[in-house]
Amino acid sequence: MEIKNLYKFLIVVGVFCLAYFIPFESERVQNAIMESFFMLQDYARKHVLLCLVPAFFIAGAISVFVSQASVMKYLGPLANRFLSYSVASVSGTILAVCSCTVLPLFAGIYRMGAGIGPATAFLYSGPAINVLAIVLSAKVLGWKMGLARAVGSIAFAYLIGLFMSFIFRNDELEKKKTHMVLPQDEPSLMLWQQTVYMASMIGVLVFANWAKPHDTFGLWYFIYNLKWYITGLFALIFSYTFVKWLKASWILTVTGIIVVVLLSFIFPQYPLLSFSAGIGFLIYTGKTSSDMTKNWIDATWSFTLMILPLLFGGILVAGFLLGMPGSDRGIIPDAYVVKLVGGNSIGANLFASIVGALMYFATLTEVPIVQGLIGSGMGNGPALALLLAGPALSLPNMIVIRSILGTKKALTFISLVIVLSTLAGMIFGMIVE
Repeated sequence: MEIKNLYKFLIVVGVFCLAYFIPFESERVQNAIMESFFMLQDYARKHVLLCLVPAFFIAGAISVFVSQASVMKYLGPLANRFLSYSVASVSGTILAVCSCTVLPLFAGIYRMGAGIGPATAFLYSGPAINVLAIVLSAKVLGWKMGLARAVGSIAFAYLIGLFMSFIFRNDELEKKKTHMVLPQDEPSLMLWQQTVYMASMIGVLVFANWAKPHDTFGLWYFIYNLKWYITGLFALIFSYTFVKWLKASWILTVTGIIVVVLLSFIFPQYPLLSFSAGIGFLIYTGKTSSDMTKNWIDATWSFTLMILPLLFGGILVAGFLLGMPGSDRGIIPDAYVVKLVGGNSIGANLFASIVGALMYFATLTEVPIVQGLIGSGMGNGPALALLLAGPALSLPNMIVIRSILGTKKALTFISLVIVLSTLAGMIFGMIVE
């Protein structure tokens, strides 16, 4: 039997066994099934339009407008290690996205030729090195926890990248050979144009998802109150580049801007409505304008089809196993989790890292969840382990990473995050306690 057919057969057998043996009459199972759909609905409402859609467009732009030579120069296997890992880590800090939103961006730079080291450093740093989340951790969980999370996240980005690069050094030889013979192709846009164009989309992604801070005063809250105005400003900058440099239809673009502005004033309580209209006009204008815009929309669509189905499937599984954070309605009761993460043993830290890696945390939600777990008896070490592993990984995230990197590299990356988080938790626990 062919391997492909064997996999299909095993899937059929697995589905049959689940359907036959799962006690659907159990209230716990019924709640877990409903919880998986609640989690999918929550993700669709809060993250798909504002997080994933801009990220897919950015990934498509990377693959179309950023030359492979440029990616190889700064992130390739022959690039200066300090420079490449610094670029990857800083990029993640600026984006401050969740573990799922970072996936299309990671896929874009990796498929363009980035080395496995810088690419995985970016994959970890994007969701993990979130300045606002680290500040919130310090305010809610104490300055020691905030400092430990900041130091651990930055160090992990470098360490994971270096370990991945060393472990898979033979696999990188092919990329090095490609880099040696890579022609210096003429990019569609000049470097400064690429910078402005990408920055405008990143600005939309960052500020549209600017979370409400814990305090109702200070700089973060001031920015939060202005988030849609700042998002609109970046959208206007993008519209200019879209027409001026990508040769998009100015009539359709201006029409789209007018519609979005009108919807914003008529329905200010529904910002997603105007945001959705803007996305719709963007897709239609891109498909009917120049070759550059059409190629960009096609690349974006390709990333969407590759990542989104796996992501939704992973969210359903994660919801079934663990439920919505704090709900205690997954198939695995929260009491079991809390019981296993007390103290500072290696088992408690390892378990906290694994649970954190499996759970899905929306941006900033990990802090109140950990606060509640600490109140229920969770040790400081396991708390840090969960904070270091949780935002960077999730079950949906793992499934997609495997489809991009392959099973061997994906398991290595996941194992490194879990092991490093466990060690950091143990060290922190010993220092604090």
